[in-house]
Amino acid sequence: MDYERWKVFYRSIIDDLGYSEDKDMESAKILDDILKNKDIDSVFERLRSLVNGKEVVVFGAGPSLLKGIDRYRDLIERLTKISADGATSALLEKEILPDVVVTDLDGKIEDLLKANEKGSIVIVHAHGDNIDKIREFGNKFGNIIGTTQTDPSKFEKLFNFGGFTDGDRSVFLAHSLNASKIYLIGFDFDGKVGRFSFSKDVVMKRKKLEWCKILLEEIDGLIFLK
Repeated sequence: MDYERWKVFYRSIIDDLGYSEDKDMESAKILDDILKNKDIDSVFERLRSLVNGKEVVVFGAGPSLLKGIDRYRDLIERLTKISADGATSALLEKEILPDVVVTDLDGKIEDLLKANEKGSIVIVHAHGDNIDKIREFGNKFGNIIGTTQTDPSKFEKLFNFGGFTDGDRSVFLAHSLNASKIYLIGFDFDGKVGRFSFSKDVVMKRKKLEWCKILLEEIDGLIFLK
């Protein structure tokens, strides 16, 4: 999703949820500074090669995640695997290494770092609520790409593929990089919050899931596996 289109959704989301664009910009600036000496181009080319023209499976952190992993294990093994934040912990528990991890650092940091050390590309997202975590952990990842939900042209090292939650942002990443097919596992919109979401504010999490559902409706051809 290009930024001009995304901007319309972004304004509606921050108005609805009471977030601050200024804080989002502050967090993005901090992440951009952390990444200034990183070779982002080579990591991005590796990311592109994993996704462009490939069949991709995106793992959300919903209640159906573990069941979905077990049910579709054979399919999963042959696809490019993108995990949304806390879903990384479930995959590691099942001895599956994601190719890509998309995170705002709300998940278990030790699992995110473990996946990164084993070879996963980590897409770290900056927003106004994770400034402290960006400062503390942003420079601890090796193969890293940074994203913002604000205007990416204001930063040297950050991207904006569209999307708001780690889950839908993972899907927009795959779509933006021209995945040939996108499967989704662990995406549940019945109001229940999965244990791998590691969310402390269930009410806010449900509101975010509502926006996740709205945003995913912008992409045709998604295959939800249950």
